[in-house]
Amino acid sequence: MFERRTAPLLPHDLWIRRLLRFTGMGVAIIVVGLGSGTLGYHIFAGFGWLDSALNASMILTGMGPVDHVDQTGGKIFAIVYSLFSGIVFLGTAAIVIAPWLHRLLHGLHADESDQ
Repeated sequence: MFERRTAPLLPHDLWIRRLLRFTGMGVAIIVVGLGSGTLGYHIFAGFGWLDSALNASMILTGMGPVDHVDQTGGKIFAIVYSLFSGIVFLGTAAIVIAPWLHRLLHGLHADESDQ
């Protein structure tokens, strides 16, 4: 997926394209996670759409729930969604940061003749 250590540094325009592609993947994952959380809170906890989106976004970013869930199904959903959100948030951060980190490390390890 990324160039090898012995390969020259990727040209800036191709790196920007890679950066946009990875950021787009990250945004898509967050949108799907937020949408599933909003739908789940609406169905299982009985919240309105705005309150469902608020709770889902707060859980997804790791800040915690806003409203108290009373129904058993809503509590089970909140448990599953919070575990899912922790994995999704960290995974998405890794996807978005990967091109930056790779370019930094590749630039540090590239031979001066490759520059």
